Amino acid sequence: MLEEGDWAIHDGLQRTRRLVENMEPSLVVLVGDVMLDRYIYGYANNLNPRAPVPVLKETHREQGAGAAAHVARGLHSLQMEVATYGVVAADEAGQDVIEALEEVGISSDGVALLEDWRTTVKTRFIASRESLIANKQMMLRLDEEAGTDVPDEVADLLCKQAIERLSSAKALVISDYGKGVVNDETAKKLIDAASETGIPVVCDPKLTGLHRTRGADVVLFESRGLELMRRRLSKSSPEEAAEELVSEYGWGALVVLGGQNGLDLYSSEGENIHVDCTLPSPSQQIGLIDAAVVAAIASRILSLTDVDMAHLINAACECILEAEDADHFAIDRRELCTRLDEIAWAMQISQR
Repeated sequence: MLEEGDWAIHDGLQRTRRLVENMEPSLVVLVGDVMLDRYIYGYANNLNPRAPVPVLKETHREQGAGAAAHVARGLHSLQMEVATYGVVAADEAGQDVIEALEEVGISSDGVALLEDWRTTVKTRFIASRESLIANKQMMLRLDEEAGTDVPDEVADLLCKQAIERLSSAKALVISDYGKGVVNDETAKKLIDAASETGIPVVCDPKLTGLHRTRGADVVLFESRGLELMRRRLSKSSPEEAAEELVSEYGWGALVVLGGQNGLDLYSSEGENIHVDCTLPSPSQQIGLIDAAVVAAIASRILSLTDVDMAHLINAACECILEAEDADHFAIDRRELCTRLDEIAWAMQISQR
């Protein structure tokens, strides 16, 4: 039989699933760096005879909106209206990003087109041996990007437009990949405006941009990021480092994603919550943080407890960890609800 604490988690999973399944449309303002994600799939059966590198025999390609635009896709799948503010270049890749957003019903009105710039493109080469089709893995990632940041005047204009939408929004997402859409000044203006409006702020920052997240409700990064911060802060444990970061930057919660090791949530109230990954053999991590951001936003809009938020984010991460191709690297409401049911069911089965 499940113990009392386990039943509380089980019932929380079921309750969360019902809330997610019945989420009403709401506006989320999303500000950050948008990119194009490309995926080249194939077989890697042989090594190059002249160099110790695998030879990829291409089978097919896929592409879609990446980075902040990938978060937008996930939010849209949860029935949210997404006002996305970012920048692409007036090039083929930029047009591909716009089309990818509009194909799924996400407005690109807030995405600025820049001349004399270059849209960031991340190309991932994913392969398996022909006899081991299920065991795909990424061989290489190729990044193409502009040599300069987004001009300050463009970032200021996007910030102003985003703030104008906050009065009717339920949440703000800041997705900072360090390309200049989010800078010190715009980040402060956005978070201050959201605070005045009374809506939650979820941030996905670069470690060099943590100062741009001061006052955010939820901040997310991976476990290797916390380990790096632990060393920088000269702390003896990840817990001590997390607690100092939460206190120093005034975060409501820090969520640290550990992939196959689950996740940890460190609350400003001193509560530390760990959730184990329930998958026996996770296969990949592309899109992990994006899915976690989407789940964190849903949690705040639904007013979930920190415990329920941790379990919802973990379920979203598991959807990504077991994904096999680009179509499933973004979170989907139906898949998320199914995963919540599966985790709750597994808890019952394990006790029989």
